[in-house]
Amino acid sequence: MHFYDGSYPASASATLFPPDASPSAYRDVQQALGLQRVVVVQPTTYGLDNSCQLDAMLKFGHDARGVMVVDAGTTAAELQRLDGRGVVGARFHMLPGGAVPWEDLEAVAATIAELGWHIQLQCNGRELPARRAQLTTLPTALVIDHVGRFMPPVGAADPAFQVLCELMEGGSTWVKLSAPYESSLESITNEPIDDHHADVLPLVDHLVHRYPERLLWATNWPHPGQDPSPTVDSIARQRDRWLPTSALRQQVLVDNPDEVYFG
Repeated sequence: MHFYDGSYPASASATLFPPDASPSAYRDVQQALGLQRVVVVQPTTYGLDNSCQLDAMLKFGHDARGVMVVDAGTTAAELQRLDGRGVVGARFHMLPGGAVPWEDLEAVAATIAELGWHIQLQCNGRELPARRAQLTTLPTALVIDHVGRFMPPVGAADPAFQVLCELMEGGSTWVKLSAPYESSLESITNEPIDDHHADVLPLVDHLVHRYPERLLWATNWPHPGQDPSPTVDSIARQRDRWLPTSALRQQVLVDNPDEVYFG
C-alpha cells in the first residue's frame, strides 16, 4: 500500500498523481479488513524521496515496515538510517514512472543484502524469461508484485508464468497476491466477485495450490490510477476467494509476512 500527500513534492519522473491518501484513512481500511500490521511501499510519485512514506509509517509504530526506493548512489549512511526506520526492502518499478533502472539492480542488491533487506520488483511478467539469469543470481530475497503482472494476461502454461514458478521453487522468491486490475483485461467491477478479473484468477489459483508458503497478500490501497477503485468489501471478498481456508489465510496473511517483513 502507499500513502499520498500533496504537501510532498512529486518526482520529475512521476506519471501518477493520486489524491491524498492518509494514515487515518488507511486505519479505516485496516479495521474493515481485520488488519493490524502494514507494509508501506514507496510509490513512483515521489521517486527517490521516501519522506512521505517514512513520515506516515511513524503513525503505525512497530506494526509498520517499509519498502523504499534507493539507487546505486544511495549512501551507506542513508541505508542505515532507513534500516533504523523500519525499512526492510528496496523497490524496483520497471514500468513508466520508475526511478531506478534495471542496470542498478545488482549493485543495490549487493548493498542491501548486508542489511538483510529484499528486492521488491514490479515489471511486466512477460519480461521474466529474459531476466531469469539476472534474478536468480541476486544475493537477496525477491518479492514480485501483483501475481507477476503479466500484461496482457497469460495462462498458467505460458513460459513466462513458468519462469515465475521456477523462481519461487528456488526458495528465495515470493509473489504478492494483489491488484489483479493491473494486468487484467477486464474492467473494474465490484460484483460479482467470483467473476472479478477472471483472466488473472487461474494464475492465483495455481500459485495458491502449489506455493502457499511463498505467497504474500496486499491491498494495493489506495489503488492508484484506478477509477473507480475497488471497494473495501470487494477486496475482502476477493481475498477470501483467493484464500478460502483458515489455514491458507494464516499462512499467507500472518506466517509468510512474519518471515519476509517482521522477522
